[in-house]
Amino acid sequence: MRVFAAVVLGASTPSLIAERTELTLRDIIGALRRLIDGGLVEDRDGVLSARTEVFQEAVRAHGPTRESAALDPDSARASVLRAFIADGRLISIPATRSKRRVILEHVARTFVPGVRYPEREVDAMLRAWHPDHAALRRHLVDEDLLARDAGMYWRIGGPTD
Repeated sequence: MRVFAAVVLGASTPSLIAERTELTLRDIIGALRRLIDGGLVEDRDGVLSARTEVFQEAVRAHGPTRESAALDPDSARASVLRAFIADGRLISIPATRSKRRVILEHVARTFVPGVRYPEREVDAMLRAWHPDHAALRRHLVDEDLLARDAGMYWRIGGPTD
């Protein structure tokens, strides 16, 4: 995770990653091999770059669908989700608090309980849901679904599968 974070933050070579993470070159090379094999990092002529669009693709491929049963077994919640989510993307953030809460609980399932995420990763994950990822992040924190401290976020509320 530290190697991926360093690449996301602009470290484009193993030596720059070593400077920023204080990891050994051996550990960095092993992590880079796994990240490249997993499609999260790209190596073009020795220049490393993060493929953050992979998170959007994952949300689209495994995120919510338009079918009612796939959205929520509760028909009232499914109705709200159908009204605001199309093709795995949030059409708009509801103004009504009760509807917004349903949407936010659904979006919060993107985050694994117990895992801490840097803000850039949270933004990339939320951008897959809606262009105004900052508002979405703020709503998740305000509704006690995510907590934050020193640029790190983690899930603290909402239903789990």
